[in-house]
Amino acid sequence: MQSQVTLTIDGSTVRAPKGASVLEAALSYSICIPHLCHLPTLSDVGACRLCIVEHAMNGRSKITTSCTLLVQEGMVIHANSDRVRSLRRNIAELLVAQAPNSRAIQDIAMRCGVKEVRYPFRQDDCILCGRCVRTCKESYRANAIDFVGRGRERRVDYPYGERPESCVMCRACVSLCPMAITPCDGPMKPGEEYLCGKCESVTQTPQYSVGDCIRCDLGKGFDCVRHR
Repeated sequence: MQSQVTLTIDGSTVRAPKGASVLEAALSYSICIPHLCHLPTLSDVGACRLCIVEHAMNGRSKITTSCTLLVQEGMVIHANSDRVRSLRRNIAELLVAQAPNSRAIQDIAMRCGVKEVRYPFRQDDCILCGRCVRTCKESYRANAIDFVGRGRERRVDYPYGERPESCVMCRACVSLCPMAITPCDGPMKPGEEYLCGKCESVTQTPQYSVGDCIRCDLGKGFDCVRHR
């Protein structure tokens, strides 16, 4: 029988299997921690940083990604403190400014409380979340794509820019890409980007608190929230 540990997340007592992540533990109890790069079947890398939480230890706290933080006996986690929500909101705002032509990102930005975008909009077609790379490597063992370049030149590509024989064009990478889901009103033209905000009324439904996962259309088709 797999051993269990007990921890506290936002004041609630949570039990989770040893070796599970704080994100998985929270979601299993319907405690909402927005996330983008996480997939249950793949390794976690904390690339999008949306799932940050506050880990309280010895009177001090540390901000860290919950998908890469493993549960420990007696640990105390604040997943929706004012500090965490402010940092998470800024991360979501940066993401939607970087890639407004993704409904998944637009919806998650709204779930994180983004009301306006203070950064210049861009039309990037990749946010380097790594979902495509990890599924190609871990689920299909194809290793057909990977991150190449550094800094602003970092991108996902084939080795040497040419499709290898190991790539069978299964399109699993595309199906997991947040950029594959266009906004409700269709793609935004360069210079006409905006914060959609159509899901704001859902996030403000009175019977739900900030930390609750809600079964709605946020990130529809992209597994934005999985539990209720």
